Amino acid sequence: MRRLLPSYESLVDLREAYGATRQRHASGRPTIGLCMVMSIDGSTVVEGRSTLLSNPTDRDVIVALRAAADTIVVGAGTIREQMYTPPSKPGLRVGVVTRTANLDFASPLFTSGSGFLIMPQDAKQPNCQLEIEIIRAGLGNVDLHAAMAQLPGNFIQLEGGPMLNASMFDANLVDEINLTISPMVTGADSPRLSNGAPALHRDYQVAHILEHDGFLFIRYVRKTS
Repeated sequence: MRRLLPSYESLVDLREAYGATRQRHASGRPTIGLCMVMSIDGSTVVEGRSTLLSNPTDRDVIVALRAAADTIVVGAGTIREQMYTPPSKPGLRVGVVTRTANLDFASPLFTSGSGFLIMPQDAKQPNCQLEIEIIRAGLGNVDLHAAMAQLPGNFIQLEGGPMLNASMFDANLVDEINLTISPMVTGADSPRLSNGAPALHRDYQVAHILEHDGFLFIRYVRKTS
């Protein structure tokens, strides 16, 4: 792994590169960083899975970001498709954004106590035997501002999918983007980074660009005026 920007370095420590100190936002919520992989032509999945775009170094980047995170937030569809398991970092929990709680509560993510739900206030109580923590905010849909403000710590790792990303961008809640570009063109009408987002103008600046085996690892942070 080498760093191309802001200055060249032939060997990079990923935990150091992605372990920047984050603080809670001025509004009271944690800093929120989106982590995604995409192809050169913008697809976030191949044959329905993001893992086919990834490589071992990309997974090392995710581990480094999770080491810095206090909470992971992810959409219910991604949980089902990627079959999430408990994070390796002790105490790191996964908040699943959902309106219906149509999830496998017998999976290790929930039986371990690592998973919790983020739901609207008026959503039905999940049909499961476990006692699962639920963060509730909003009516009909999750009020993302109010929900994120209820989460502990300084840094939330947002891990998709594209529809949740779109809602987070629309709410202007994404403070940094940690993007892996896979050296692959996929074609097809595949999901992009923020499917369903309205027209937006959110400015970011490059914090670093790393490269390994043709993969680019770019960290963007919100541009300040």
